[in-house]
Amino acid sequence: MKPVTISYIARTAGVSVPTVSKVVNGRSGVAAETRARVEALISQYGYRKAGSPQRTNLMELVVDEIEHMWGVEIIRGVQRVVREHRVGLVLTQFGPEPDSLRYWIDDTIARHPDCVVAVAQLSEKEQNQLHARGIPFVVLDPAVEFPENVPFVGATNWAGGRSATRHLIGLGHRDIAMISGPGHLFCQARVDGHRSALQSAGLPPGDVLPAPLTEEGGHTAARELLARPNPPTAVFTGNDLQAVGVYRAARELGLRIPADLSVVGFDDLPIAGMLEPALTTVHQPLTEMAVAATELALALGRGETVSQLGIELATRLVVRSSTTAHPPADLPVPGRPPAGPQP
Repeated sequence: MKPVTISYIARTAGVSVPTVSKVVNGRSGVAAETRARVEALISQYGYRKAGSPQRTNLMELVVDEIEHMWGVEIIRGVQRVVREHRVGLVLTQFGPEPDSLRYWIDDTIARHPDCVVAVAQLSEKEQNQLHARGIPFVVLDPAVEFPENVPFVGATNWAGGRSATRHLIGLGHRDIAMISGPGHLFCQARVDGHRSALQSAGLPPGDVLPAPLTEEGGHTAARELLARPNPPTAVFTGNDLQAVGVYRAARELGLRIPADLSVVGFDDLPIAGMLEPALTTVHQPLTEMAVAATELALALGRGETVSQLGIELATRLVVRSSTTAHPPADLPVPGRPPAGPQP
């Protein structure tokens, strides 16, 4: 099959050759609708302009924000790989402003890195723009469903959520609440694993409160849960930062962890071992995920055929001091009167 020409792309799109040239070269002066139509055809037919840029020996890591140790763990993994391969690294961060992603795409096209690892979530339009320029990308820890041909690296979030809740059930807890995150794919998987564990144990679904994946989000949700007439005896949080917020809420209400409230987090950030008591949490191999995503992206950038486009690395429960056995209802709990009528 003969290579597709720029003239063919132009005829199929119903535009001029100069218009297609502008799109290919990332120049302005093309209406958004026309650009999208041309980019879709470029991606569909795999068109590459003559004399396409040679390898730049650069890769780009794109994040929407870098907060706390989560982002540091990702960067550490990426740096480990690029050093081994002697590849330059461009770190691009964009904020919540609506135009910031467009600016990132424009800058990336101008740099034309060999590949991109995106912690930020890419829309179909951004995916098409990268495809059209021949820039392979890998999505790290995807928050939304992507087509099967989009390379990604994630973690076994469902299994992690299930193991956290099974641990609490094994300690005798029956009133287990969960503070979840926004409607991201990985958050929902953790909730589904949590609910699966409760269902397998014959327990009711329990409370699941959505909250931002921040200390303040965990604090606000925990205050609501713990102020209820029948508060939970254990809380599983969507990440470790939320768990920090739960600790703060428990202190404010005079509750002891784990004597009055067991807490399990998710991620196993360095802060988990620094808390008092140290936090039981699900270890998400963030650094290893970043390593795998970078290796995959670099392989795609070299034009190699990879055997697997989707990779999930295993999570594991790390038991520390924030969880303990919950005594049966007929035994007294320190600081609380025994159940039933009193003499």
